[in-house]
Amino acid sequence: MALQFTSDNFEAEVLQSEQPVLVDFWAEWCGPCKMIGPLVDAVASDTEGTAKVGKVDVDTEQELARTYNIQSLPTIAFFKGGQIVETMVGTKGVTADVLKEKLGELA
Repeated sequence: MALQFTSDNFEAEVLQSEQPVLVDFWAEWCGPCKMIGPLVDAVASDTEGTAKVGKVDVDTEQELARTYNIQSLPTIAFFKGGQIVETMVGTKGVTADVLKEKLGELA
């Protein structure tokens, strides 16, 4: 199951992480977000111990969404060393294998 990232834990869990981190910026009302949600959860299970995978609800964490200039949902951001190194916007090309591969490249 994916972690829940909030403004309270984002710095410790994402920015200071030794491991690569996948952050799924999503919202409850977003249909495509709900489509990829199970994929994100599956990737979280498959990469446990080698990467962190979590979600940010942009409705409750508006400051994080603003900080990272999230304008379209879903947006998946890959962090390494506290910086975004790649983003994927929308659902096109988003599969569990692609997400795991990108995390593996960052490890």
